[in-house]
Amino acid sequence: MARSSLGPGLDGILVVAKPAGPTSHDVVALVRRLAATKRVGHGGTLDPFATGVLPVFLGHATRIVEYHLGDRKAYRATVCFGASSTTDDLEGELTPTQGAAPAREAVEAALTGLTGTISQRPPAYSAIKVGGRRAYALARAGETVELAIREVTIHAIELVSWDGADPDRPIAVVDVACSAGTYVRALARDLGEKVGGAAYLGALTRTASGPFTLDAATPLDEIRTAAADDPTGLLPLLRPLDTGLDDFPVVTLTPDEVAAIARGQFVRPAAGLPAPAERYRLRDEAGALVAIASASGGRLAPDKVFVTPPVRPADPVPVA
Repeated sequence: MARSSLGPGLDGILVVAKPAGPTSHDVVALVRRLAATKRVGHGGTLDPFATGVLPVFLGHATRIVEYHLGDRKAYRATVCFGASSTTDDLEGELTPTQGAAPAREAVEAALTGLTGTISQRPPAYSAIKVGGRRAYALARAGETVELAIREVTIHAIELVSWDGADPDRPIAVVDVACSAGTYVRALARDLGEKVGGAAYLGALTRTASGPFTLDAATPLDEIRTAAADDPTGLLPLLRPLDTGLDDFPVVTLTPDEVAAIARGQFVRPAAGLPAPAERYRLRDEAGALVAIASASGGRLAPDKVFVTPPVRPADPVPVA
């Protein structure tokens, strides 16, 4: 039987409740230090001022990140009306608008036009590359940045609360469920334009990233405490490698099939294949994840392998 390559290492998904302040890279660097491993990555950038769900992938889980890049996201966003921002959020230079501020009813009506598949112009201050340079770097250098309009999907957007205490600068809190790649800053900006004025994003919390939710996320202080004495203190906080990959059917392999997959070979599983799918999760008879594979002609081709080949016994030494 193949030996697992996981050993005592930290392999799994740590769902972090990111606070305002640190960048996503800062969080990854902290987890890398606490876990004493270089193999750490995250599943979707959050701006420094934003809070909420930041899935962090450790060890073998870094090879699973690509399957989560298209995960649906959910946010709670604070939209401030009455001013525009150079960055479309509270960190930019604000310019007050003239004219009356929008009423709650106008904002609620405008939200309906922001649902479904919409065209969105990303903020000039974004990480999108233009001619090999980041758009935000060009914008900071005073260059005019024209980013291509892209299509994103707003699955749902709902007004949660309305603060009209300052009639010139009302504030709306909205819940948004959207496709990956959506800029909520741009959504706030466009909402302001739809009601005949301007708006910017005043606060943002990511409440879900695919299967990972805020109520099940771990604050940084708890992560520090868990790893204070030893990196293995993080083990109880880690989710399994294949968390959220429910669309990949499970195929249970025999020991010989596991050994073949570990060597990178194709296998035709004795148990057969379940319903056709783009990819499958391969498990051994004990239920441990062996690999992610794709199917071709009834055979499984390993894409990501998480076990090593079995050790072959050494040849006997001839007796003189």
